[in-house]
Amino acid sequence: MTEQQTSTWGRIAEDGTVFVRTADGERPVGSWLAGPPEAGLAFYERKYDELATEVELLERRMGSGAGDARATASTAARLRGQLAEANVVGDLGALESRLAKLLMDSQGKLASERAAQAEASTAATEKKKALADEAEMLGKSNDWKSTGARLRALVEEWREIKGVARRTDTELWRRVSAARDEFTRRRGAHFAGLDEQRKGAAAIKGKLAAEAETLAESDDWAASATRLKSMMSDWKAAGSAGKGAEDELWGRFRAAQDKFFARRSESFSERDAEFAGNQKVKEALLVDAEALDPTGDIDAATRTLREIQEKWEAAGKVPRDAISSLERRMEDVEKRFRSVVESKWRQSDVASSPRVIRLQESIGKLEAKLAKAQAAGRASDVATLEQTLVTQREWLAQAENG
Repeated sequence: MTEQQTSTWGRIAEDGTVFVRTADGERPVGSWLAGPPEAGLAFYERKYDELATEVELLERRMGSGAGDARATASTAARLRGQLAEANVVGDLGALESRLAKLLMDSQGKLASERAAQAEASTAATEKKKALADEAEMLGKSNDWKSTGARLRALVEEWREIKGVARRTDTELWRRVSAARDEFTRRRGAHFAGLDEQRKGAAAIKGKLAAEAETLAESDDWAASATRLKSMMSDWKAAGSAGKGAEDELWGRFRAAQDKFFARRSESFSERDAEFAGNQKVKEALLVDAEALDPTGDIDAATRTLREIQEKWEAAGKVPRDAISSLERRMEDVEKRFRSVVESKWRQSDVASSPRVIRLQESIGKLEAKLAKAQAAGRASDVATLEQTLVTQREWLAQAENG
């Protein structure tokens, strides 16, 4: 029997059997009796394309770094195992090579990830060991306030550290927990007899509340704000005055603070309005300054710039967020003027340089000699003079460029 349809990778026999060509020879992958043989081959080739697309997607994910190594290895192994019985027509050998590479790459990535995880676990264990050592040291401290704060922060840091083996984590946590318990017990015993200290704290906080009420009427915004903020530290350092006294004193202290900062905010709003007006004045001055052309009459332009600068200084302060941009624009104008002045100075300095003058005179003489030699037809002299002129013109250019 003769073949009815063939392609590079397969054929359809006269009886409708579909074969794929592989490195090991042909093998049947199905049959086609439903229509023209070319449609049958196209059908099985499309199935191959679908398989190749799946492989390509795996390759892209691996190449981009987004692919999960374990999942990629599993999928590549599954697809590779199916190739021997895949009912498709196409280059199965190429797919086999690509899947083998995918499998090798994903397994290599998986090994790297495992090594990284092991390294991360070791580092995490060392961090928790360090925290356990620190906790045991803190457990013996008498600095109740800062040590308590550090122990709380230490526990938060502990919770953020992941990847430690469960057994090791448990053993280390027992050390931290025992240290915290020791500190808490000692601190509790210390504060059990603090009645006298609470009375002292109440006296201190009463003075702070009275001072805050005086500062609430102050117009010395900077010094008073600094003092009120520092008083917060003094308040906390004084300790507890007891529930009832603490609430009453804190109410007075807080109300005085609120009153002061509300008055300051109102004053600053008025100041900000003034600063906004100053900003508009400076922006208008900048427009005039940026329009100046120092390349013409530099003296007149400089005088005008100085007048603008005097008005600029007299305009006053502007909002903080506008300072940098306004100053930068004015600096750009000043740089432009300095550049023109420096350029003119360099030109004047170069033109009066003895070296430049000597070279110019020498070149003039050489040009006259060259003209005479050319007129007399002295070719040898012409060549020598032309070479000398080239050299001295180069020297002149270098001298004029500084």
